Amino acid sequence: MSKQIVAVVGRPNVGKSTLFNALAGENISIVKDTPGVTRDRIYADVTWLDKSFTLIDTGGIEPDTNDIILAQMREQAEIAIRTADVIIFITDVRQGLVDADDKVADMLRRSKKPVVLAVNKVDNYEKMMPDVYEFYNLGIGDPIPISAVSKLGIGDLLEEVVSRFPEGSVEEEEDDRPRIAIVGKPNVGKSSIINKLLGEDRVIVSDIAGTTRDAVDTVIRRNKKDYVFIDTAGLRRKSKIKEELERFSIIRTVTAVERADVVVLVIDATEGVTEQDAKIAGIAHERGKGVIIAVNKWDAIEKNDKTIYEHTSRIREILAYMPYAELIFISAVTGQRLNKLFEFIDMVIENQTLRVATGVLNEIMAEAVALQQPPSDKGKRLRLYYITQVAVKPPTFVIFVNDKELMHFSYTRYIENKIREAFGFKGTRLKFIIRERKEKE
Repeated sequence: MSKQIVAVVGRPNVGKSTLFNALAGENISIVKDTPGVTRDRIYADVTWLDKSFTLIDTGGIEPDTNDIILAQMREQAEIAIRTADVIIFITDVRQGLVDADDKVADMLRRSKKPVVLAVNKVDNYEKMMPDVYEFYNLGIGDPIPISAVSKLGIGDLLEEVVSRFPEGSVEEEEDDRPRIAIVGKPNVGKSSIINKLLGEDRVIVSDIAGTTRDAVDTVIRRNKKDYVFIDTAGLRRKSKIKEELERFSIIRTVTAVERADVVVLVIDATEGVTEQDAKIAGIAHERGKGVIIAVNKWDAIEKNDKTIYEHTSRIREILAYMPYAELIFISAVTGQRLNKLFEFIDMVIENQTLRVATGVLNEIMAEAVALQQPPSDKGKRLRLYYITQVAVKPPTFVIFVNDKELMHFSYTRYIENKIREAFGFKGTRLKFIIRERKEKE
């Protein structure tokens, strides 16, 4: 089941980024005293008690504005509202209730999503509570007093947020159809791929970057099996003049990736892999999803006997952190190799859910240790006691060692390569958790 999505919305400068950082436990958003300075729509995984969710920080909503940046921030916030399961609406006790808060509240009411109202900058409960009561006038429930800077009231806020999550969403658990997110920059042919697979123009396609307005789910049936394709509006490339407008549709990518089992990153063969492609791929990698890189517009490339090799090595070089990703060269226009995409998807899903017996894993590890001695430091050598698989999607392994500090990243990767040699695990990231166990244990 995909994680719940919680969006933090509100006017500029009410403390959304500060709250976001307090909840995420690290300084991710840029915080300055200038309205509208949250450059990137940023997301983080948050766990409260036994509930995990994805938190999204939005640009501020300025309901009536001619300013391009603020208008785009409002558009981003609207996308966040549409994709979120629960919304935290943050207001500012020092500024009091302002007209723009009413307008934002109105927008939230229309969304019919569960809204938790947080009144920020309440550093002194006794003195400021009368000012907090004023926010009842918004008509969207009880205001929760918090101070994002001092981390006051955060527990009460999270309690309220997780109480709005649907109880174990039964429908979704029963829906075991593979979910595939098609992601990439605008105009790389994401919608055209889905149209070609469908055999009809279901998704709007035009030459204007970013014409696909929102994530659209399309069911495609192949070989008596249903696949749910999630199409997203692409990430916009930075324009030299409007760098500030870059943060555009990362939210669509994040939410689509969050809901998917497999992510198909579409790259334009005529442009090659770009910095932005790497950024999008990173989201899927972080989320531990199955990844297929589809190089589209392959029909537009002049080829010789080295073309495919040259393209492959360039992509592998830039996306070096995900050597496991499967690579396929396609054309949405001619339909070249599109049918093969389903074979790749099936294989990646199988690998994402593959479980390896503990006995077999320990044999592989023992052999690996015999072939290459673990590192040592100041006379102390790393000892690997035991390995076991604890989860799938992505396959996750716990290795028990005598000293975590000695387990270098490179040795973990060496163990990973040995496991991949034995079981392939193509298309999926492998996750390793290193646990310390004292000699006596």
